[in-house]
Amino acid sequence: MNNSKTAQQCTSRPDVPASLLTPAAPTLIANMERIVELAKALKLDEEFYSLADPYLQFVAEKMSLTGMQALMLSLFLECCESRIRTGNITEVLGCSNIRALALLAEADGLVARKLVRRVHSKDDSEYYHVPKDVVNALKDNIVYTPAQSRGLTAEQFFGKMDRIFDECEEYTLIEELDALVEENMHLEFCRQIKMLNCTDPVNRLLLFVFCNRLINEDDDMISDYDWNDFIRPAFRASRLKHELKSQCNFLQESGIIENLNEEGIGNTECYRLTDKAKGLLFPELNIHPDQAKSKKGLLLHTGLTEKQMFYNPDERSQIERLAGLLMPERFSEIQKKLEENGMCKGFACLFYGAPGTGKTETVYQLARLTGRDLMVIDVAQIKSCWVGESEKNITRAFCTYNNLVKQSENAPILLFNEADAILGIRKEEARGAVDKMENSIQNIILQAMENLNGIMIATTNLTQNLDKAFERRFLYKIRFSQPDVETKRSIWQSMIPGLEPSPAEELSSEYDLSGGQIENVARKRTVEKILNGQEPSPETMREMCRSEVLSRRTAAPRRKIGF
Repeated sequence: MNNSKTAQQCTSRPDVPASLLTPAAPTLIANMERIVELAKALKLDEEFYSLADPYLQFVAEKMSLTGMQALMLSLFLECCESRIRTGNITEVLGCSNIRALALLAEADGLVARKLVRRVHSKDDSEYYHVPKDVVNALKDNIVYTPAQSRGLTAEQFFGKMDRIFDECEEYTLIEELDALVEENMHLEFCRQIKMLNCTDPVNRLLLFVFCNRLINEDDDMISDYDWNDFIRPAFRASRLKHELKSQCNFLQESGIIENLNEEGIGNTECYRLTDKAKGLLFPELNIHPDQAKSKKGLLLHTGLTEKQMFYNPDERSQIERLAGLLMPERFSEIQKKLEENGMCKGFACLFYGAPGTGKTETVYQLARLTGRDLMVIDVAQIKSCWVGESEKNITRAFCTYNNLVKQSENAPILLFNEADAILGIRKEEARGAVDKMENSIQNIILQAMENLNGIMIATTNLTQNLDKAFERRFLYKIRFSQPDVETKRSIWQSMIPGLEPSPAEELSSEYDLSGGQIENVARKRTVEKILNGQEPSPETMREMCRSEVLSRRTAAPRRKIGF
C-alpha cells in the first residue's frame, strides 16, 4: 500500500482533512475508517477512488472482496443503524439517491458472504444490517467466517436454531430457519418438516417457535405472547390467534400442536406440541412424551429441609387440618366430591399475619409433608415497567402452573409469597397506566382462581388492603399471630439447644418477639460466641432482644383485621 503517494495526492486537495495525510494503521477498522472519511470529503468523485485505492485494496485483499464491496461494507458500518436504507447512504455521502442505489447493487456479494443481511420488510421495502458477529470480528481485526450450517448433528442444529432466534430480525427469521432445514436434510427433524408440507411460512415459523422453546428452553407451553414477537405483520399474528382458538389451524389439523389450557384463563389460550409430534420430530434427541414434561422452575419437595415449627394452639389446629386435606388421597377424594357438586376443584389459601410468624416456612413444610413440589411466584418479577408485560407474565405463570397440574401425579403448590402488591384493592376509576395494569393483573388472578384445579397459597402481611373479591375466593384463611409465651419458650429452646427452662421462661415473658425475631437473636448469640469464645452474658442477650423489639416498634403500624 503506497501511503506516501496518497499523502502527495492529498496535498492538492484543500477539501481533504489534514488527518488523512497520515498512513492508516494496518487494521481493518483503521482502513475502513479512512475509506469513509475520504468518501465523505470527496463525495465519491473520480479522485476519491485514486486516493482511497490503497485502503480499499487493504480491506479487499484481507477479506477476499472487490474494491466496491470493501467500500460498501465500510459505508454500512458507518451508517451504524440496525436498518440501513438508501437514505442512510445518501445522508453519509451527501450524494443523490440514484448514486446510492447504484452502490447498493454491489451489496449482493456481501449478502452472499453473510457479511451483510438483506431484509424484506412488511411494507415490501428492503433494508440492510451488519450482524453483530461481523462487527465484533472486524473490531478484533479478524476476517469473519460464517459458522458451518451443513451436516450438523441434532444438538448442533438446535443450537444454531436458538442463535437464529436470538440474532435475526423478525423479517429474516423464516428465511434463515428454512435455509437451515434445507442444509440439513440428513436429520429426521428436517425430513419430517418437509414431509409435513406446511406451505404457509407463518405456520412454519410458529412450529419452529414451539420446537425451539421445547428443546432449548425446556418449556412445553406456548401462548400467543410467545409468538407475537416473531409473527409479522401484526394482523397475521391476530389471525393466527383466531385460527388456533377456533381449532382450525393447519398445525392443529395435522396433529402437531394441541390446546393445553382446556379450562381457559380469561381470553388466553395455551398450546403444546403433541406427543405424536415429539415422537416424529425429535428421534435423534430421544425425547419421549414423558420426558418432555418439564419440572423446570419447581422446588422439588424431596429437596426441602424438614424444620420443626411452633404454633399457637389455634394455628396448629388449622394447619394440621389443612395438611390432612392436602394429603394426595384425601385431596383427590375432595376434588371428586366438589366436581360432582359443580364446584371449583381448587384450593386457594391465604396465610396472613405479622412478619416472622412462619407463613412462608409453613408452606414449605406443607409441601414436604404432602409430597408436593412448589412453584414460587416472584411478585417483583411479575410486575414490569413495559405496557402489557405484567399481564403477560401473570398469565404465563398460571398457564405454566395448570400445565404442571396436568402433568403431575400430585398437584404442585402455587405460592405467591408476600402477595400484598398484587392482591390489593382494585381501583374503581383507574386512569393512570399503573392503576390500569394493576387492575388488569388482579382480574387475571381472580379469573384464574375461579378456574383453579390445584393448590394456591398466598402469604401477606397487610390484609387491610386485601380486595373483597380476593377474600371471597380464598377457601382457607389462616391468621399467624405473635407466638404466646408457651410457644415462644419452645422456640427459644429449639433455637438455643441447652438453654435452661428458667432463662427461656424469662425471655419469653419479657419480650414480645416473633419466631423470626427469636431466630435473629439466636444467630447474633452464635456470632458473639464465635468472636469472644464464650457464651454471651444475660445482659447481652437482653440487649439483643431489646434491639429486635425496637426495630419492630419503629416499623410502620399495621392494623389487624380478621375474617
